[in-house]
Amino acid sequence: MPLAAPNLADLAADLASGRTTSRALTEACLARIDDPAGEGGRAFIRLHREQALVAAEASDRLRAQSIVPSPLAGIPISVKDLFDIAGEVTTAGSKALVGSAAATRDAPIVSRLRQAGAIILGTTNMVEFAYSGLGLNPHFGTPGNPHDKARVPGGSSSGAGVVVPYGMSAASIGTDTGGSVRIPAAFNGVAGFKPSQRRITRDGAVPLSTSLDSIGPLAPSVACCALIDAVMAGEEPSDLADRPLKGLRLALPQNVLTEGLDATVARAFGRAATKLSQAGAVVIDAAFPEFRLLGEVAKRGGIAAPEAYAWHRTLLAEKGDLYDPRIRTRLEAAARIGAADYIDALAARHAAVAAFDRAFRPFDAVICPTVPVVPPRIADLTEDGDYSMQNTLVLRNTTIFNMLDCCALSVPCFEPGELPVGLMIVGSNGHDRRVLEIGHAIERELGR
Repeated sequence: MPLAAPNLADLAADLASGRTTSRALTEACLARIDDPAGEGGRAFIRLHREQALVAAEASDRLRAQSIVPSPLAGIPISVKDLFDIAGEVTTAGSKALVGSAAATRDAPIVSRLRQAGAIILGTTNMVEFAYSGLGLNPHFGTPGNPHDKARVPGGSSSGAGVVVPYGMSAASIGTDTGGSVRIPAAFNGVAGFKPSQRRITRDGAVPLSTSLDSIGPLAPSVACCALIDAVMAGEEPSDLADRPLKGLRLALPQNVLTEGLDATVARAFGRAATKLSQAGAVVIDAAFPEFRLLGEVAKRGGIAAPEAYAWHRTLLAEKGDLYDPRIRTRLEAAARIGAADYIDALAARHAAVAAFDRAFRPFDAVICPTVPVVPPRIADLTEDGDYSMQNTLVLRNTTIFNMLDCCALSVPCFEPGELPVGLMIVGSNGHDRRVLEIGHAIERELGR
């Protein structure tokens, strides 16, 4: 069952006051990971047990000398399995990369977390090569959703999604190409932030789509996400400003984003939208016909698929039999997309981004359900057709805003006893801090 995960600010305060130590926090996470009745063996692919304990003890010694490099100092963090860690093979959730050359240096975001004093616990499980929103991995197992182990954790950052509510890590780092931070955040009842794509360097991370990949945190709260985002972006962390809800103009799309919602999602999102309106936010129905322009991108074969195939084509030829067949099939299908179609898709995306930017100007943010359905049952995904249909549905809302080059945040909006539901807050490219401040205000109003 999920735990009441403490905010990073509370952990930092406990460390500062001496109520706990980094060693104690790290040992508590490791104990939950080691629990044979838990999901630790499926949530993590690689655990840095000894290194983490050594780093925690070093953090405690530094703190005793009043050396505290950031509010993250001494706090256990985990990272997705596609980030380079010096001396280790980066496997990206796949058997096909086992035996490859070890990384010679940490990915920049890992280095920045270490420099901030965070304790890196290990690398978390993921969909092979980050190419699905459901979270299944036949190689390393699929971690069960903490709200119902029979349901998917969401992907592709599946392990990153479950470790926080299970108390195995204070926060986690994922990637988001079509929703791979926000989907597991929504499905596991935590906050998840997808920054503007160029905000955080993607060096040292196995790519899926160079045009769409972004790196973001999953954490107990919006403020926690803002802290980690600042560290990864190389900025000085600072508290989020208190932005009042009253007078905020929130666009509520009346199109595909709010169509076909299952009953639980419709009820939770409707309740949240009503609360925001009652708190003084101006919730405005918006058509956004500009979304239709993205149909031209899809018609040309998309962007993620040909970019992914370009990276994988040699590895597929050499070790395709080691891939998850569902991932291999999708990658191989992209071989049929021609260069001219790919160039046309990029142009169509550019036109859609420009049109949406103009349509967005009267609003402070867009709100919609993060995912239109609750986490599907794992047993309902055994057939390829069911898997494909559910994967497309789960990715539907989040992918639109990757394509439109936006920043976006998912916050929980469900009540106790309900399956997890996320509310997505979307802003235009480069307005990351504004989206986090609006999300912080929304989170506070929803009582999370």
